[in-house]
Amino acid sequence: MAKSIHNDVLDAALAHIADEGDRLFVCSAEPTNYTEASATYALADHILTEGIAGADYAIADGDGSGRKLTISEQADITVDTTGDATHIAICDSVGQVVLLVTTCTSQGLTSGNTVTVPAFDDEIADPS
Repeated sequence: MAKSIHNDVLDAALAHIADEGDRLFVCSAEPTNYTEASATYALADHILTEGIAGADYAIADGDGSGRKLTISEQADITVDTTGDATHIAICDSVGQVVLLVTTCTSQGLTSGNTVTVPAFDDEIADPS
């Protein structure tokens, strides 16, 4: 039996992240809630422009199937706390919700320096 889902459904899920995701946190561990992302594990943070019309998000066809949300490069983010960066979290600071967490290349960060988060994407595959 074949399975399918319309791109509009996948886009709606990805658009929710873009529409509500106003903060990016570079973290020293995987956050499971907003407090961990914004305080406990936070090494650096950056304000994102919400919405697909903004410069920070784009939705397109997935690399293999489905759809993907690309978060643009965020350059020269000031490091607030010294530690080893291992995760990136996109959060809704108003609702205090972690919307997306991904790993990053482990990197030692020093307070007062800057860090650049390269562009990355999150994909939702077509059902199989």
